[in-house]
Amino acid sequence: MSSGSPTLRRQLSVCTLLAVFLTFVPLSLAAKVTGEPGSIVATPPDMTYYALQGDTLTGIAKRFTNKSQNWEVLSKRNRIADDRAIPIGTAILIPADLLPEEASEARVVALAGSPTYKTADGAETTLSIGAVVKEGTSITTGKNGFLTLAFPDESRVSIPSNSQVNLSKLRKTKYVASPRTEISLSEGKVESRVTSLSSNKGRFEVRSPLAVAGVRGTHFRVGINADGTANEVLEGGVAVGTENKKTTELILPAGKGNIVGANGVGKAVDLLPPPVLEAGYAIQTRPTVQFIAQKSAAASAYRVQIARDAQALDVLAENHYKENRFKFDGLEDGQYFVRLTAIDALGLEGLPLTTAFTLKARPEPPFSIQPKNKVRAASVDFTWTEAAHAYAYHLQVAKDAEFNNMILDQADIKDVQFSSTLPQGAYFWRIATVVQKNGQFDQGPYGDVQGFQKLPPQAAASFSDSQSKQISFNWAAEPGQKFLIQIALDAEFKRLYLSQESDQAELKIPRPAAGEYYIRVRATDADGYIGAFSATQKITIQSRWTTSDGEAINSGSGAIRSGF
Repeated sequence: MSSGSPTLRRQLSVCTLLAVFLTFVPLSLAAKVTGEPGSIVATPPDMTYYALQGDTLTGIAKRFTNKSQNWEVLSKRNRIADDRAIPIGTAILIPADLLPEEASEARVVALAGSPTYKTADGAETTLSIGAVVKEGTSITTGKNGFLTLAFPDESRVSIPSNSQVNLSKLRKTKYVASPRTEISLSEGKVESRVTSLSSNKGRFEVRSPLAVAGVRGTHFRVGINADGTANEVLEGGVAVGTENKKTTELILPAGKGNIVGANGVGKAVDLLPPPVLEAGYAIQTRPTVQFIAQKSAAASAYRVQIARDAQALDVLAENHYKENRFKFDGLEDGQYFVRLTAIDALGLEGLPLTTAFTLKARPEPPFSIQPKNKVRAASVDFTWTEAAHAYAYHLQVAKDAEFNNMILDQADIKDVQFSSTLPQGAYFWRIATVVQKNGQFDQGPYGDVQGFQKLPPQAAASFSDSQSKQISFNWAAEPGQKFLIQIALDAEFKRLYLSQESDQAELKIPRPAAGEYYIRVRATDADGYIGAFSATQKITIQSRWTTSDGEAINSGSGAIRSGF
């Protein structure tokens, strides 16, 4: 085929025209064909829409921003002069601020006490875990109430006791769900953990009668006190200003706080450091848990919370204290966290100390009865009260209060008493309850440690029949002791012949009738300790001939017996 043939000339003409067309097609338009036509992607600070066939900027503005006149903003943002020639799939950037808002919601994820809420239409009810709240809801926690709200972007807002807030704005932008949240605080305090809003260009504000605190993603607290609104920043930064915006707002960084009062925005001050707890708090063995903070001259008060989690989002109890000793009741055995902050003279709450502790107070130990302080007996009788549902008791006796030098470790006592012979000396003892739970043995904590001294037992009364009309007894004694002397006709001392008190270690009584008697002595020490009775002594009073004045008639070998 020759180059001059009609067929070849037609092929060359088509190639030439195609080359000329490609030369004049703008490469920029081809580069914009990067997305699935009609799809939407969040690309902060914009939303990106990929154009469909026939789209115009006017139509796009009307569809996504509800205002067709916003096409001019889109034209400038995307540098598109002719909105009638938008290639399919072209990326159109739409500023997030132009997107319409729609209703959002929050959910109750933690709750204590009986917080209540009132909806925008005035209906009032009690909150519960999982409850959904919407814009316009007013929440009141009350004296012992506490709750935490979770927002769709995973932000958390905790509302402590004696607080009242209103969810004055709870919305999100359409299409990209950028949060638009405003919380109005009228009483008490709120603590907010706000997920970073930089990526979605969201807004989060806490408003009070005097101040506005706005963030992009941080952890901060806002509270109302006698001097105004207290702002405290734990992480990130917070822009703090007045409601009327007559004064310049202040940016508070982490670790700083301020007061916004009637005279304007107060200066930033350092928050107090986390308090330090005294040792011994990690294992709590009594139903009333107790913590002691090291004293700080800068702390005028403390706020203490007991929570299930380290972030203190699920708070079970909280209180304010003037002193550095804190107590809580009503907790079940388990693992917890204590969160403690010091409050300065301005009323600003400082940086928190959060630490774990374990409560193991059940089954509760019985109350110890004896011994206490002293024992004057041949054996030591340990006794205690009966504990509810007890299977057994665990008794320990040691030479030291830390129970490092153990003398006795009896783990399976079924009764409420136990006797043991111990040498003389100083001892410490404690008792614990053992129960059966789900087929397993569960021992509770030991009760309070009791100390005692094992002293020599009370010496028995010595007696020698002199055959005179009086008989006498005496025994060993210590200074200041008083005594109870009992003489009976039987060894069980059910038929008493005599029961007499004396401050002397001696007893003289008229000679009783001939027969067998039993005598015992009990001492009361100078400090009031009442010892055990001495060993029982059996005595025999013999019959003998007497004169008219009661004296025995003697022979050369002694008193003449009458035949008893």
